[in-house]
Amino acid sequence: MFSNSKYHNLTFDQVYEHILNFIKQAPYCEYRLSVGSDSQVGRNTVFVTAIHLHRIGRGAIGFITKHVVPRPMKSLREKIYYETARTLEVAALFTPDKIEKIVQCLIRPSGRSGDIHFEFHLDVGINGATRDLINEMVAMAKGTAFEPKIKPESYAASCYANRYTKDSHLYRV
Repeated sequence: MFSNSKYHNLTFDQVYEHILNFIKQAPYCEYRLSVGSDSQVGRNTVFVTAIHLHRIGRGAIGFITKHVVPRPMKSLREKIYYETARTLEVAALFTPDKIEKIVQCLIRPSGRSGDIHFEFHLDVGINGATRDLINEMVAMAKGTAFEPKIKPESYAASCYANRYTKDSHLYRV
């Protein structure tokens, strides 16, 4: 189930309809659809995966889903692999047919058409302990229709999803 500040307990198909409606409101704009995950370790390990649609220069909508592993994941490698697997799981929901339908919303027979970029945001970067995992995580992401991005460009994971791993009162999933 997915949620955001306005909607709760949405299925992926409902999220997808919100995404299509958001694009249809301004089909001439440029968009960035990003999927990414972050986690927080405590007594449990909380994983939050975000779908973020940015209408570049003109707002955004986003949705999150959370998953709790009932143990602390102490291994950074295990945690990053799990984050990437959660992102893969959500990215796979964007089937080729769903992606094509999104692209079709942007094509205008007359006038200016819009554009969209599909991005897979990884919570790894060249600074810090995750730098040794970059190649492995990027290789996992390359099997999708989404372009892999790492920090500092991976804001859906490192900023948007991260916000909801830290402040559990901000979501009701």
